[in-house]
Amino acid sequence: MTTDPKDPGPRDVLTGLLDDLRAESAVLDGLVAGLEPAGWAADTPARGWTVAHQIAHLAWTDDWAELSARDPEAFTAESGRVFGELVAAGADPVEDGAARGAAEEPAKLLDRWRAGRERLAAALAAAPGDARLPWFGPPMKAPSMATARLMETWAHGQDVADALGVVREPTARLRHVAHLGVRTAGFAFSLHGLPAPTDPIRVELTAPDGELWTWGPADAADRVSGPALDFCLLVTQRRHRDDLALTATGTTATAWLPIAQAFAGAPGQGRKAGGGQ
Repeated sequence: MTTDPKDPGPRDVLTGLLDDLRAESAVLDGLVAGLEPAGWAADTPARGWTVAHQIAHLAWTDDWAELSARDPEAFTAESGRVFGELVAAGADPVEDGAARGAAEEPAKLLDRWRAGRERLAAALAAAPGDARLPWFGPPMKAPSMATARLMETWAHGQDVADALGVVREPTARLRHVAHLGVRTAGFAFSLHGLPAPTDPIRVELTAPDGELWTWGPADAADRVSGPALDFCLLVTQRRHRDDLALTATGTTATAWLPIAQAFAGAPGQGRKAGGGQ
């Protein structure tokens, strides 16, 4: 079989993803770079988390992702040790990482996040193409890890934007977030103790530029449609289902939307209807 030279290869796909991850990080960086201390201390919609906590969490997660890409065995050993010690002490590792980072001087925290995300990009670019990198959820290849980091950067960036009263311009990078949201449908069901769906779901989303993004067979009985931005807000649990212009048809699609999540880990509390936290 001949490969179309116009089709991007795996390395080209990864390069594009890393470029988009840098661009998404730069948008969030621009929101926080000029903040006064009061801005860093502003509460975000995530209960107990300030703007500083959000950036600290991204820096913490980027560091773990970089270790996974650079030295998978070290990641497995170190994450097991650190998480085991924290859990034994009655601490939540995610909360502990965010709190430690939020206690830093904002300038130091910002520099650490910037340096860490560049180390992560370099580590992912150098990772073997067929290697599955260990993670706190299912292992994943480098492109999927880059997609997950972009999703988290966008999602936590939404929390920061909400805290600062800023409306971000949606971009084509939302396609990565939406793709992850679609791919994790079965994972979302399993997290809630439900069997993975056997019926295919057709997802049709309107992109920011009006293009139609689609996943799943065109003749599927179960369907989800609406704005791509709304779908991304849903699967990152940044808005309640009732506050979004998404339509679900069919038993499986209707059951999926209230539990959809694109991130690893236990289901969060999400947001209350009406824009509440």
